[in-house]
Amino acid sequence: MKSIAIMALIAAVSLTAAEKKVDGEQVFDQKCASCHIKMITKPELKKIFKTVKAPPMIEVSNQLKKNIKIVEDIDDEIHRAVTIAFIKDYVIYPDLDKSMCEAMALEKFDLMPSQKGKLSEEELNAVAAWVYDYYQGKKF
Repeated sequence: MKSIAIMALIAAVSLTAAEKKVDGEQVFDQKCASCHIKMITKPELKKIFKTVKAPPMIEVSNQLKKNIKIVEDIDDEIHRAVTIAFIKDYVIYPDLDKSMCEAMALEKFDLMPSQKGKLSEEELNAVAAWVYDYYQGKKF
């Protein structure tokens, strides 16, 4: 457990440096928004559901925060670092076994296509951190 905590803290420190160089929201707008809606309410989504390409990012962020657990989530920074690491891994190596989408979402959208080679490491760090931070406290 200590090794996970140490790795997460190291990742958090390196993420903080990377986040300052690249704007995660700009990366989202340029590379992710063509499929994922940044912000939408459930009633609004119901009206356009048939045309949506991927789950809304607010729901993705909330599902990840809810489903990624670290020994009772005793430390918010460790939870943040582990969730960001998961996002980075999943974006590059999506897999059904790793998916945290609801069954209905997987049926409609299938797995996200790999973004390997489409994002630099700095962009990946920045957008993963943005996905975690931007939706903090926001409900779908």
